[in-house]
Amino acid sequence: MIYFDNSATTAIYPLALDTYLKTSQRVMGNPSSLHGLGTQANRLLQQARKQIAELLATKENEIYFTSGGTEGDNWVLKGTAIEKREYGNHLIISSIEHPAVSRTAEQLKELGFEVSLAPVDKAGFVQVDKLAELIRPETILVSIMGVNNEIGSIQPIEAISELLEAYPTIHFHVDAVQAIGKVDQAKWLTPRVDFATFSAHKFHGARGVGFIYWKAGRKLAPLLNGGGQESGQRATTENTPAIVAMSRALRIHLEKKNERPNHTGLIRHYLKEALAGYEKVTIFSGDEDFAPHILTFGIKGIRGEVLVHALEEKQIFVSTTSACSSRKKVDSSTLHAMKIPHEIATTAIRISLDEANTMAEAEQFMVVFNHLYDKFSKIN
Repeated sequence: MIYFDNSATTAIYPLALDTYLKTSQRVMGNPSSLHGLGTQANRLLQQARKQIAELLATKENEIYFTSGGTEGDNWVLKGTAIEKREYGNHLIISSIEHPAVSRTAEQLKELGFEVSLAPVDKAGFVQVDKLAELIRPETILVSIMGVNNEIGSIQPIEAISELLEAYPTIHFHVDAVQAIGKVDQAKWLTPRVDFATFSAHKFHGARGVGFIYWKAGRKLAPLLNGGGQESGQRATTENTPAIVAMSRALRIHLEKKNERPNHTGLIRHYLKEALAGYEKVTIFSGDEDFAPHILTFGIKGIRGEVLVHALEEKQIFVSTTSACSSRKKVDSSTLHAMKIPHEIATTAIRISLDEANTMAEAEQFMVVFNHLYDKFSKIN
């Protein structure tokens, strides 16, 4: 099996799985309980929070646990809208956001908020000057992803941060799900960023757990109300085993942050160069300011899902441009925002790499791809 779908989900690290299992077996208390078992669970919870904060060079009170990236995105957008509605009703997101952001924004529109889409250029980067023109006195939030999940473009968070220095009351949110451990943190967690969202299963943690960075001094309304967990900001009994395993997975993941881009970058470069030699192949991912682990391309005349299933028959696993949308056959919002013609955009598939992938796998992929390309060419 060749697994080239690491942007959809990653295999849990064995050490993180071991942590999850041991914590599940040995720590049965509810962290909110007053007795010794509860104290034991709460101690582990706070140790995990402290470790994550240290890994990101933030403060412990700036880390809040969630069920994943989608909840984090929902919380920041809805929490800002509720908390700041007396000051304004206008939000800005990019035209290439993950559905966790874009569909949340659509729901807020139905509730009376106004949402503007910052456009991207033909390579898939937010146009900062165009974003600046969208800012109004009633703007309360700007939400821009750190790395695009469909084509891998690294968004100009530093430039947007400079722009927003003149607007200190506007919340600035970064969806960092695809960025952490793959792209230098300075590019997506600047001092101006107020909130950032993360999902454990994107960095070899368990599914169903994540966290947000919440800059001290900023305010959000709670998304979940109830028992007062997470300093009264996110009610529900914490998933202690998954959170503890997440902190260990993140530590392991970030220990490899310097070697991973070089490793995946070499494999990506090999694949990109090899694919560029095929006349009917369109490559959507560029080189400069693109993440080293994502490569998106297509064969003209062949829908993306057809190629995905053809590769799967050879035990090679990739996805169309977003795993969250592919099963529903939702076409790429990113490629459409880049003004890629519909008949070309629908051909796209995404390869996403991690440190476990090898050059030998990439070479085997090209052997299989060459066979499929010839097969599809004869059919056409």
